[in-house]
Amino acid sequence: MRGARMRQLFAARGQREAGSLTVLLAVLMVALLALAGLVIDGGRKLNQSASAYAMAQEAARAGAGMVDRSAAYRSGAFGVDEGQALAAARTYLASVGYTGSVSIDGTQKIRVTVTVTRRTLVLSLIGIDTMTSTGSAVASLVTGVTGPGT
Repeated sequence: MRGARMRQLFAARGQREAGSLTVLLAVLMVALLALAGLVIDGGRKLNQSASAYAMAQEAARAGAGMVDRSAAYRSGAFGVDEGQALAAARTYLASVGYTGSVSIDGTQKIRVTVTVTRRTLVLSLIGIDTMTSTGSAVASLVTGVTGPGT
């Protein structure tokens, strides 16, 4: 009699817990998917930020190299030719497929800001469709030899 009662208790307990493992696995799967999204798309975001910064640096360097030659020949003072500098930086950005803002900062510097927006791979499953990164750089026109021992 005692054995029959124990079997009934265990059978009733098993019916109450039926399907609990399925719910647990579903919750764990969602958490695992979110973690994978953070790892994959987070890594892509870091790469995208580094690319935006590198393109801004290169475009700024391209623009800062545009010396106003007529002023340099006339007075010996070196300065950035604003029109050529802006055009050179924009041309560089267009050639590598990026867009951004380019401006002159004084007579010796050029400032470039690049904004990159890309689609997410995994996080789009939870509603995050795009990632945006911004990189900014300033390049200065330097003439002569500078550094230790000069």
